[in-house]
Amino acid sequence: MVNYDSIFRKGDVMFGLGGGEFVFIFMILFVPILIISALVDILRSEFKGNNKIVWVLVVLFLPFLGSLLYFGIGRSQKTL
Repeated sequence: MVNYDSIFRKGDVMFGLGGGEFVFIFMILFVPILIISALVDILRSEFKGNNKIVWVLVVLFLPFLGSLLYFGIGRSQKTL
């Protein structure tokens, strides 16, 4: 028989998951979506000079940090 008191303890974030597990699951789901959306946005956009290839390389070699940098800095470098 399952002891539900250990699964639904007070203080747990949700259904037996502590804070660390919840953050880990969130990162497993969030990071790939962030990287893929950054690459799609880079490849569909026009940039001046070699900025497109530079941003693709930054996102590929530094996936999480590169994606954050692109969304913070790189989107303003697109040509309209």
